[in-house]
Amino acid sequence: MTVSVGPAAVAQRLRDGMAGGVLSFPLTAFRDDGTLDPDGYRAHVAERLAAAPGAVFPACGTGEFFSLDEDEYRQVVTITVEEAAGRVPVVAGTGYGWAQAVRFARIAEDAGADALLVLPHYLVAAPQDGLVTQLEQITARTPLPLIAYQRGQVAFTADSLRRIAALPNVIGLKDGHSDLDRLQRLTLAAPEDFLFFNGASTAEIQARAYATVGVPAYSSAVHAFAPEIAGAFFTALRDHDHGTVDKLLRDFYVPLVELRDRVPGYAVSLVKAAARLRGHRVGPVRAPLTDPSPADLAALTALLTAGLDLVGASL
Repeated sequence: MTVSVGPAAVAQRLRDGMAGGVLSFPLTAFRDDGTLDPDGYRAHVAERLAAAPGAVFPACGTGEFFSLDEDEYRQVVTITVEEAAGRVPVVAGTGYGWAQAVRFARIAEDAGADALLVLPHYLVAAPQDGLVTQLEQITARTPLPLIAYQRGQVAFTADSLRRIAALPNVIGLKDGHSDLDRLQRLTLAAPEDFLFFNGASTAEIQARAYATVGVPAYSSAVHAFAPEIAGAFFTALRDHDHGTVDKLLRDFYVPLVELRDRVPGYAVSLVKAAARLRGHRVGPVRAPLTDPSPADLAALTALLTAGLDLVGASL
């Protein structure tokens, strides 16, 4: 079960964890017939935890939250909490409209999660008052600390950031827009102890830029299949080893992004395919996502092999 008590304690554990490792977003394992594979997921989470992440975020975007029913979600979060065993914070995804988000929040609370990442709501654009009210409604119905996630149709202004930061258990913001002008304004508007996370797709690409505006912590999809590469990049960035950072970006991360951008949904599909190449029993993605084509899988295999070679590892 969780060892954190209260938003301040959770925030401090996350802050400590972010200083020592990337944020890990495990993949939800499915069998070939599309059903949940709890044993495959447990093995995958155990391997991620062995690679010493700063925190683990089950059932989020990379974990195909949008494809899980409530029972599957319960299993995923419960397994993650059991495997983490208090070693690192467990931040479970939640989302959709606030009423459904609260249903998932209560499941996560019962399962022992430390906090929640509130994913962007479904489909519609909304004004700032609505974005704030969404979080107000969730915070009123769960004691778990919340991290808001701005991406897609969700983008907070500085005034809205002040309003959500004043809510009793909103402890941070994950940014997926990569608008550093806007993000700088948000960091300056936030309380000193408010947490910020770089949540851009393949966040390593922009990690240095985010750090310049006071947001050094980032989520790493690469950690889900190549913690050797993710760890080498994190260490080089932390130690200001720009030569290694540049080499990893040029020879691995940038080609990975170029491959990712070929097909919508590859931000998840390629990660899952790469994990399978490493022998992880994570299975296919669920529709509406699609697995990589044979040609793209071959390109991914070559890129992964080369990336691992850069850090002295092998496929």
